[in-house]
Amino acid sequence: MRNSKDTLIRPVGQPDSISRPIVTPLSTAVAFASSTPDELDAQYEGRESGFTYAREGHPNATVLAQRIDALEGVSGGIVTGSGMGAVTAALMGVLSAGDHIIGGDQLYGRSLRLMKEDLPRFGVETSLADPTDADAFASAIKDNTKAVLIEVVSNPTLRVADMEGIAKVCAETGILLIVDNTFTTPRSYQPFQHGADVVIHSVTKLLAGHSDVTLGYVAAKDAVLQKKIYDFAVTTGMTASPFDCWLAERGLATFDLRFERAQANAVALADHLAGLEGVKRVLYPMRDDHPDTIRAQALLQGQGCNMVSFEVKGGRAAANALARAAEGIAFAPTLGDVGTTLSHAASSSHRALTPEARAALGMSEGFFRVSVGLEDSDALNAIFTQAVKASQDV
Repeated sequence: MRNSKDTLIRPVGQPDSISRPIVTPLSTAVAFASSTPDELDAQYEGRESGFTYAREGHPNATVLAQRIDALEGVSGGIVTGSGMGAVTAALMGVLSAGDHIIGGDQLYGRSLRLMKEDLPRFGVETSLADPTDADAFASAIKDNTKAVLIEVVSNPTLRVADMEGIAKVCAETGILLIVDNTFTTPRSYQPFQHGADVVIHSVTKLLAGHSDVTLGYVAAKDAVLQKKIYDFAVTTGMTASPFDCWLAERGLATFDLRFERAQANAVALADHLAGLEGVKRVLYPMRDDHPDTIRAQALLQGQGCNMVSFEVKGGRAAANALARAAEGIAFAPTLGDVGTTLSHAASSSHRALTPEARAALGMSEGFFRVSVGLEDSDALNAIFTQAVKASQDV
C-alpha cells in the first residue's frame, strides 16, 4: 500500500545520507518550512538560526557573505543583488532626511548620480570633495554631516585616497566612514583595520571574477548599524539570486590566483603602454609617475590592482579606432573578468557628466580604462600596440 506521504505535492524532508556534499548545494527555495509558530518566532528573534523567506536570506547568500566576511575581517555582512544595491543599502540604511554626506569627487558614475540626483530627492544633503586631500573633506564637514563615502582607488582615474587622513577626520568628528573596496579588494587593503565603519564590494567584479554574476556585498562593523542596512535591503527587495551567489562562491575559490596573475599582467601592460607613441599618459598606482605613488606604496602594502587607465592623443575618432583595433579585447563597461576588458568613461560610466565636468576629472575622449585579465602578457601587449597605432592613424 502506498504511503500517503508519497502522494504529497511537496515531499517531506531530504533523502537520508551519512555523507555530505563537498561543495555548497544550490538552494533555489523561496520559502523554508518551520515546525511551529514558536520555532518561527525563535528564528525571527535570533534565538535560533534558520531561514524563513528568501528575500530575508537564503543559504547561498549566507555562505557567500561569510566567505567575504572572512576576507574583510568582520561578521554579519550581507549580499545584495548588485554592487549599486550594496551602495544604496549602505547609504539609505544609515542616512535620514536632513543628514549630510560627503563623497569622493571621482566615485563610480552611478555612485555620483546617487549623490547628486537621488539622495537630495529624499532630503539628504550631499557634497563632493577630492579624496586625495583629507583637508578638503574636513573643510566640507557641516553640523549635520553623518557619513563619508570614498573608494580606496577611484574609478576610472585610479587616484589613491588619503585613507589615513580621512579616517582620522571621521574618527575625530564621529562621522561614519563608508569605503567601497571593489578595486583594491581585501588582498590590497582591509578598510576595517584602518578605521572604516562600513565596507562595500561589487562582487560582480574581481571577487566573482567571471562576468557571469551581478552581486554586491555590504558589512558594518557595528551590529546595530548592520541591522539597519539589512532591514533596508530586505524591505526594498535587494535580494541576491541563489544561482549568482553559488557561482560567486565558486569564483572566490580562485580569487587569490586570479588576483596575482591579473596584477602582474597589469604592471607589464602599464609599462608597455607608457612606451608607445601616441599615449599621452598612463595611470597605474604602482608606477613611479603616478601622482599618488608614495601613498599607494604605503597604503596598499606593495600590491596594486588589475586596473590600468591611459589616454591617447585625439578625440572620439581616435577612441573608436582604438576600440575596433583591440582584437580579442571586449569593449564593455565591466571589470574583474578573467579576460581583459576595455571601457571608455565618456561613453559609459561617466556619460552623464558634461564634457567640461569629465575634463575637470581628467577624462577626455581619448581616456580608456583597462581591466586586465589572465591572458599571455606578451600577446596582450601586442594587441594594445596595434590598437594604439590604429588610434593615431585616423
